[in-house]
Amino acid sequence: MSTKTTNEFGGEIGGITLLGKAHSLSALFIVLLRATIGGMILFAGLGKVSEWPFDAAGYLANVDPASPVSGIYAAMASNAALMEFVNVFVPATQLLVGVALITGAFVRLAAFGGAMQMMLFYLGGWSGEFLSLFGSTLVYAVVFLTVAAFGAGRVLGLDAYIENVEVGGQALVEKFPALRYVLG
Repeated sequence: MSTKTTNEFGGEIGGITLLGKAHSLSALFIVLLRATIGGMILFAGLGKVSEWPFDAAGYLANVDPASPVSGIYAAMASNAALMEFVNVFVPATQLLVGVALITGAFVRLAAFGGAMQMMLFYLGGWSGEFLSLFGSTLVYAVVFLTVAAFGAGRVLGLDAYIENVEVGGQALVEKFPALRYVLG
């Protein structure tokens, strides 16, 4: 395996240009990161399904009062119809996000969904203390966003193939450029 630095990446944020060169092993590590975070959320979903029925009401009703979402979550927990939806939605999305990331299909969409779920867990778990700002769920959210930013589905993933599926003589992402936001 070559260890040359050949992968360039960069961008511009607020008028500042960021440029970098990734090591050739970076592609391997982004695949490992994608599979690891995908496995983490897949097994979280499988755990909820294996102990069915899953009930999020206890978590939502007992969020620390210092959390900025404690009132919203308590109101959600007291709404039976909403809880029926949440109790299916949470494990279902965890399963779908996990499978998508492991297979490398619709990675940006899946990673964004995983990051959103982690941010909701992060806000619910925040006790209001300064030192609790950097909890594990925040780190998970950043990992999901990193996987999305690097287009990790294009490296040993199905997104590389999905993007090039021909539709009317054109590659799928050429015919529908908005799909670049969900694939990759």
